[in-house]
Amino acid sequence: QVQLVESGGGLVQAGGSLPLSCHASGDTACIADMGWFRQAPGKERELVALIRSSGNTDYADFVKGRFTTSRDNAKNTVSLQMNSLKPEDTAVYLCYARTTRPCKGTNYWGQGTQVTVSS
Repeated sequence: QVQLVESGGGLVQAGGSLPLSCHASGDTACIADMGWFRQAPGKERELVALIRSSGNTDYADFVKGRFTTSRDNAKNTVSLQMNSLKPEDTAVYLCYARTTRPCKGTNYWGQGTQVTVSS
């Protein structure tokens, strides 16, 4: 199993920046993909950014050019730098990891951290 703990988040004005970080523990040797999802009140959880074990990244269209994700495999961390924040970015941001062989293929999420962007 993998445990994910986020840090960062908080309240920021529109146009501002905010960094998020996530530390993974447990079966970290089995982690393939890591990334970030978000969920706003009354809305479904949606993918924000994904970074694969190769370092390749994928971003949702609504954050391209504004958010950047990175990972440090030695420290078992994944980060999300959020710039040019908009009120519609307000949501709970959840760290994500997917494990693969030799472990069981499983998706994991952290408990989440609140990001609030004021207009």
